[in-house]
Amino acid sequence: MSSHPLARPVVAVKPIAVPAPGRGLGLQVKVTAPLSGQDLPVIVFSHGNAWSLDGYEPLVDRWAAAGFVVVQPTHLDSRRNGIGWEDPRFATIWRVRIADLHAVLDGLDGILRQAGGLESRVDRGRVAVVGHSWGAQSAGAILGARVLDADGVPGEDFSRPAVSAGALIAATGTGDTLTPFAAEHLPFMRPDYSTMTTPALVVAGGKDQSQLSTRGPEWFTDAYHLSPSPKALLTIAEGEHTLGGLAGEMAAETTDEDPARVALVADAVSAYLLDAFMLDATAWAALGEADASGDGAWTIARK
Repeated sequence: MSSHPLARPVVAVKPIAVPAPGRGLGLQVKVTAPLSGQDLPVIVFSHGNAWSLDGYEPLVDRWAAAGFVVVQPTHLDSRRNGIGWEDPRFATIWRVRIADLHAVLDGLDGILRQAGGLESRVDRGRVAVVGHSWGAQSAGAILGARVLDADGVPGEDFSRPAVSAGALIAATGTGDTLTPFAAEHLPFMRPDYSTMTTPALVVAGGKDQSQLSTRGPEWFTDAYHLSPSPKALLTIAEGEHTLGGLAGEMAAETTDEDPARVALVADAVSAYLLDAFMLDATAWAALGEADASGDGAWTIARK
Protein backbone atom coordinates (compact mmCIF):
# COMPACT_ATOMS: atom_id res chain seq x y z
CA MET A 1 0.00 0.00 0.00
CA SER A 2 2.74 2.41 -1.01
CA SER A 3 0.18 5.08 -1.87
CA HIS A 4 -0.78 5.21 1.82
CA PRO A 5 2.41 5.50 3.90
CA LEU A 6 2.05 4.62 7.56
CA ALA A 7 1.92 7.48 10.03
CA ARG A 8 4.70 6.01 12.19
CA PRO A 9 6.83 2.86 12.43
CA VAL A 10 5.20 -0.29 13.78
CA VAL A 11 6.57 -3.57 15.10
CA ALA A 12 5.00 -7.05 15.13
CA VAL A 13 5.73 -9.96 17.47
CA LYS A 14 4.58 -13.53 16.71
CA PRO A 15 3.74 -16.17 17.65
CA ILE A 16 2.78 -15.67 21.28
CA ALA A 17 1.11 -18.61 23.03
CA VAL A 18 -2.06 -17.90 25.03
CA PRO A 19 -3.44 -20.24 27.72
CA ALA A 20 -6.61 -21.89 26.34
CA PRO A 21 -7.39 -25.09 28.30
CA GLY A 22 -9.51 -27.70 26.54
CA ARG A 23 -9.06 -26.19 23.08
CA GLY A 24 -7.25 -29.18 21.60
CA LEU A 25 -4.91 -27.05 19.51
CA GLY A 26 -2.80 -24.32 21.09
CA LEU A 27 -3.95 -20.70 20.75
CA GLN A 28 -1.43 -18.31 19.23
CA VAL A 29 -1.58 -14.57 18.62
CA LYS A 30 0.36 -11.87 16.82
CA VAL A 31 0.77 -8.43 18.38
CA THR A 32 1.34 -5.33 16.22
CA ALA A 33 2.07 -2.01 17.90
CA PRO A 34 3.58 1.42 17.28
CA LEU A 35 7.24 1.61 18.23
CA SER A 36 6.57 4.63 20.46
CA GLY A 37 3.77 6.00 22.59
CA GLN A 38 2.11 5.47 25.95
CA ASP A 39 -1.47 4.79 27.13
CA LEU A 40 -2.18 2.97 23.86
CA PRO A 41 -5.70 1.58 23.28
CA VAL A 42 -6.09 -2.09 22.30
CA ILE A 43 -7.88 -3.79 19.39
CA VAL A 44 -8.49 -7.54 19.57
CA PHE A 45 -9.13 -8.61 15.97
CA SER A 46 -11.03 -11.72 14.80
CA HIS A 47 -10.21 -12.90 11.28
CA GLY A 48 -12.59 -14.18 8.61
CA ASN A 49 -13.06 -17.85 7.74
CA ALA A 50 -9.82 -19.81 7.07
CA TRP A 51 -7.43 -16.92 7.79
CA SER A 52 -4.85 -16.64 10.57
CA LEU A 53 -2.75 -14.22 12.60
CA ASP A 54 -0.72 -13.66 9.41
CA GLY A 55 -3.63 -12.08 7.50
CA TYR A 56 -5.10 -8.58 7.44
CA GLU A 57 -1.75 -6.79 7.52
CA PRO A 58 -3.10 -3.84 5.45
CA LEU A 59 -5.65 -3.17 8.21
CA VAL A 60 -3.58 -4.03 11.25
CA ASP A 61 -0.50 -2.02 10.27
CA ARG A 62 -2.61 1.12 9.76
CA TRP A 63 -4.28 0.66 13.15
CA ALA A 64 -0.91 0.28 14.84
CA ALA A 65 0.38 3.35 13.03
CA ALA A 66 -2.68 5.21 14.32
CA GLY A 67 -1.68 4.34 17.88
CA PHE A 68 -3.39 1.02 18.64
CA VAL A 69 -1.93 -2.22 19.96
CA VAL A 70 -3.57 -4.95 17.84
CA VAL A 71 -3.82 -8.57 19.01
CA GLN A 72 -4.73 -11.19 16.35
CA PRO A 73 -5.51 -14.79 17.32
CA THR A 74 -5.50 -17.69 14.86
CA HIS A 75 -8.91 -19.40 15.19
CA LEU A 76 -9.49 -23.15 14.67
CA ASP A 77 -11.01 -22.62 11.21
CA SER A 78 -7.66 -21.37 9.90
CA ARG A 79 -6.50 -23.19 6.74
CA ARG A 80 -3.38 -24.21 8.63
CA ASN A 81 -5.50 -26.39 10.95
CA GLY A 82 -7.24 -28.31 8.15
CA ILE A 83 -10.67 -28.47 9.82
CA GLY A 84 -13.18 -28.49 6.94
CA TRP A 85 -16.99 -28.32 6.74
CA GLU A 86 -17.35 -32.07 7.31
CA ASP A 87 -15.08 -32.23 10.36
CA PRO A 88 -17.12 -32.96 13.51
CA ARG A 89 -15.28 -30.11 15.23
CA PHE A 90 -16.57 -27.58 12.70
CA ALA A 91 -20.04 -27.37 14.25
CA THR A 92 -18.66 -25.88 17.45
CA ILE A 93 -15.91 -23.67 16.00
CA TRP A 94 -18.14 -20.61 16.32
CA ARG A 95 -18.10 -21.15 20.10
CA VAL A 96 -14.33 -21.77 20.18
CA ARG A 97 -13.82 -18.53 18.24
CA ILE A 98 -15.66 -16.61 20.96
CA ALA A 99 -13.73 -18.52 23.64
CA ASP A 100 -10.50 -17.52 21.84
CA LEU A 101 -11.43 -13.85 22.17
CA HIS A 102 -12.22 -14.34 25.87
CA ALA A 103 -8.86 -16.12 26.35
CA VAL A 104 -7.05 -13.20 24.70
CA LEU A 105 -8.89 -10.69 26.89
CA ASP A 106 -8.20 -12.78 30.01
CA GLY A 107 -4.54 -13.24 29.09
CA LEU A 108 -3.89 -9.72 27.82
CA ASP A 109 -1.28 -8.80 30.43
CA GLY A 110 0.79 -11.90 29.67
CA ILE A 111 0.44 -11.36 25.92
CA LEU A 112 1.60 -7.75 26.19
CA ARG A 113 4.51 -8.74 28.42
CA GLN A 114 5.73 -11.27 25.83
CA ALA A 115 5.39 -8.65 23.08
CA GLY A 116 8.39 -6.66 24.26
CA GLY A 117 7.10 -5.19 27.50
CA LEU A 118 4.00 -3.53 26.05
CA GLU A 119 2.01 -3.99 29.27
CA SER A 120 3.42 -0.69 30.62
CA ARG A 121 2.41 1.21 27.47
CA VAL A 122 -1.23 0.10 27.16
CA ASP A 123 -4.41 1.66 28.52
CA ARG A 124 -6.33 -1.35 29.85
CA GLY A 125 -9.42 0.83 30.18
CA ARG A 126 -9.70 1.23 26.40
CA VAL A 127 -10.15 -2.16 24.74
CA ALA A 128 -12.10 -2.79 21.52
CA VAL A 129 -12.97 -5.91 19.53
CA VAL A 130 -13.10 -5.82 15.73
CA GLY A 131 -13.80 -8.58 13.22
CA HIS A 132 -14.32 -9.25 9.53
CA SER A 133 -16.97 -11.63 8.13
CA TRP A 134 -17.14 -14.66 10.46
CA GLY A 135 -14.84 -12.68 12.72
CA ALA A 136 -17.44 -9.92 12.84
CA GLN A 137 -19.99 -12.38 14.20
CA SER A 138 -17.42 -13.55 16.77
CA ALA A 139 -16.64 -9.96 17.76
CA GLY A 140 -20.34 -9.12 17.87
CA ALA A 141 -20.86 -11.74 20.56
CA ILE A 142 -18.31 -9.94 22.75
CA LEU A 143 -20.25 -6.70 22.14
CA GLY A 144 -23.48 -8.35 23.33
CA ALA A 145 -25.08 -10.01 20.30
CA ARG A 146 -26.41 -13.52 20.86
CA VAL A 147 -27.07 -16.54 18.65
CA LEU A 148 -30.64 -17.75 18.12
CA ASP A 149 -31.29 -21.49 18.29
CA ALA A 150 -33.54 -23.41 15.90
CA ASP A 151 -36.59 -22.26 17.88
CA GLY A 152 -35.52 -18.62 17.79
CA VAL A 153 -34.46 -18.56 21.45
CA PRO A 154 -31.39 -16.38 22.16
CA GLY A 155 -28.37 -18.29 23.45
CA GLU A 156 -25.95 -17.27 26.17
CA ASP A 157 -24.54 -13.83 26.78
CA PHE A 158 -20.84 -13.72 25.79
CA SER A 159 -20.40 -9.98 26.33
CA ARG A 160 -17.46 -8.46 28.22
CA PRO A 161 -17.93 -5.21 30.17
CA ALA A 162 -14.19 -4.52 29.81
CA VAL A 163 -14.72 -4.10 26.04
CA SER A 164 -16.15 -0.62 25.60
CA ALA A 165 -16.33 -0.29 21.78
CA GLY A 166 -15.98 -2.29 18.58
CA ALA A 167 -16.33 -2.53 14.83
CA LEU A 168 -18.02 -5.18 12.70
CA ILE A 169 -16.86 -5.41 9.07
CA ALA A 170 -19.11 -7.38 6.67
CA ALA A 171 -21.05 -8.88 9.59
CA THR A 172 -23.54 -11.72 9.10
CA GLY A 173 -27.16 -10.58 8.92
CA THR A 174 -30.15 -12.27 10.49
CA GLY A 175 -30.59 -15.97 9.81
CA ASP A 176 -34.08 -16.20 8.32
CA THR A 177 -32.79 -16.09 4.73
CA LEU A 178 -29.87 -18.55 4.86
CA THR A 179 -29.25 -20.60 1.74
CA PRO A 180 -29.66 -24.40 2.13
CA PHE A 181 -25.87 -24.83 2.35
CA ALA A 182 -25.60 -22.21 5.11
CA ALA A 183 -28.59 -23.60 7.00
CA GLU A 184 -26.96 -27.06 6.99
CA HIS A 185 -23.33 -26.13 7.73
CA LEU A 186 -23.62 -22.75 9.48
CA PRO A 187 -26.81 -22.87 11.59
CA PHE A 188 -25.15 -20.56 14.13
CA MET A 189 -25.37 -17.73 11.58
CA ARG A 190 -28.55 -16.51 13.25
CA PRO A 191 -27.43 -13.46 15.22
CA ASP A 192 -29.73 -11.56 17.56
CA TYR A 193 -28.48 -7.97 17.61
CA SER A 194 -31.16 -6.63 19.96
CA THR A 195 -28.82 -7.07 22.96
CA MET A 196 -25.68 -5.63 21.30
CA THR A 197 -25.56 -2.49 23.42
CA THR A 198 -21.82 -1.70 23.17
CA PRO A 199 -21.02 1.25 20.87
CA ALA A 200 -19.89 -0.06 17.48
CA LEU A 201 -19.17 0.88 13.89
CA VAL A 202 -20.71 -1.42 11.27
CA VAL A 203 -18.97 -1.47 7.86
CA ALA A 204 -20.87 -2.82 4.85
CA GLY A 205 -20.17 -3.08 1.12
CA GLY A 206 -22.89 -1.94 -1.26
CA LYS A 207 -21.99 -4.77 -3.66
CA ASP A 208 -21.42 -7.51 -1.07
CA GLN A 209 -23.69 -10.31 -2.29
CA SER A 210 -23.34 -13.23 0.11
CA GLN A 211 -23.43 -16.84 -1.06
CA LEU A 212 -24.94 -17.69 2.34
CA SER A 213 -28.11 -15.57 2.20
CA THR A 214 -30.83 -15.02 -0.38
CA ARG A 215 -30.92 -11.32 0.54
CA GLY A 216 -28.85 -8.63 -1.11
CA PRO A 217 -26.04 -6.48 0.27
CA GLU A 218 -28.38 -4.88 2.81
CA TRP A 219 -28.10 -8.17 4.77
CA PHE A 220 -24.76 -6.87 6.01
CA THR A 221 -26.38 -3.76 7.55
CA ASP A 222 -28.58 -5.72 10.02
CA ALA A 223 -25.98 -5.33 12.78
CA TYR A 224 -26.57 -1.57 12.56
CA HIS A 225 -30.33 -1.46 12.02
CA LEU A 226 -31.29 -4.15 14.54
CA SER A 227 -29.03 -3.17 17.45
CA PRO A 228 -29.57 -0.47 20.09
CA SER A 229 -27.82 2.88 19.74
CA PRO A 230 -25.19 4.23 19.85
CA LYS A 231 -24.07 2.79 16.52
CA ALA A 232 -22.61 4.04 13.25
CA LEU A 233 -22.79 2.54 9.74
CA LEU A 234 -20.20 3.05 7.01
CA THR A 235 -21.54 1.90 3.65
CA ILE A 236 -19.04 1.72 0.77
CA ALA A 237 -21.02 1.77 -2.46
CA GLU A 238 -18.70 -0.33 -4.64
CA GLY A 239 -17.37 -2.51 -1.82
CA GLU A 240 -17.58 -6.30 -2.03
CA HIS A 241 -16.94 -8.79 0.78
CA THR A 242 -13.22 -8.07 1.22
CA LEU A 243 -13.77 -4.31 0.85
CA GLY A 244 -10.74 -3.82 -1.38
CA GLY A 245 -8.56 -6.58 0.06
CA LEU A 246 -8.60 -6.29 3.85
CA ALA A 247 -6.85 -9.63 4.39
CA GLY A 248 -4.15 -8.82 1.80
CA GLU A 249 -4.11 -7.24 -1.62
CA MET A 250 -3.18 -10.43 -3.46
CA ALA A 251 -5.52 -12.76 -1.57
CA ALA A 252 -7.50 -15.11 -3.82
CA GLU A 253 -10.87 -13.96 -2.51
CA THR A 254 -10.16 -10.28 -3.11
CA THR A 255 -12.66 -9.56 -5.88
CA ASP A 256 -12.54 -5.77 -5.63
CA GLU A 257 -8.87 -4.98 -5.08
CA ASP A 258 -8.52 -1.34 -4.08
CA PRO A 259 -5.84 -0.19 -1.59
CA ALA A 260 -7.64 3.15 -1.12
CA ARG A 261 -10.80 1.30 -0.05
CA VAL A 262 -8.82 -0.76 2.46
CA ALA A 263 -7.28 2.45 3.82
CA LEU A 264 -10.76 3.99 4.15
CA VAL A 265 -12.02 1.02 6.17
CA ALA A 266 -8.91 0.99 8.38
CA ASP A 267 -9.00 4.74 8.98
CA ALA A 268 -12.77 4.79 9.63
CA VAL A 269 -12.41 2.08 12.28
CA SER A 270 -9.50 3.81 14.03
CA ALA A 271 -11.25 7.21 13.83
CA TYR A 272 -14.46 5.76 15.25
CA LEU A 273 -12.66 4.01 18.11
CA LEU A 274 -10.54 7.05 19.01
CA ASP A 275 -13.80 9.02 19.23
CA ALA A 276 -15.63 6.29 21.20
CA PHE A 277 -12.68 6.08 23.62
CA MET A 278 -12.81 9.89 24.00
CA LEU A 279 -9.17 10.16 22.95
CA ASP A 280 -9.54 12.23 19.77
CA ALA A 281 -12.71 13.23 17.96
CA THR A 282 -11.12 15.09 15.06
CA ALA A 283 -10.66 12.24 12.55
CA TRP A 284 -14.20 10.91 13.04
CA ALA A 285 -15.65 14.43 12.71
CA ALA A 286 -13.60 14.94 9.54
CA LEU A 287 -14.99 11.71 8.05
CA GLY A 288 -18.51 12.96 8.71
CA GLU A 289 -17.74 16.23 6.96
CA ALA A 290 -16.15 14.42 4.01
CA ASP A 291 -19.25 12.24 3.68
CA ALA A 292 -21.53 15.29 3.68
CA SER A 293 -19.57 16.92 0.87
CA GLY A 294 -18.59 13.73 -0.96
CA ASP A 295 -19.64 12.02 -4.17
CA GLY A 296 -21.62 9.17 -2.57
CA ALA A 297 -18.77 6.64 -2.89
CA TRP A 298 -19.32 6.03 0.81
CA THR A 299 -21.77 7.25 3.43
CA ILE A 300 -21.94 7.32 7.22
CA ALA A 301 -25.16 6.94 9.19
CA ARG A 302 -25.44 7.34 12.95
CA LYS A 303 -27.98 6.55 15.63
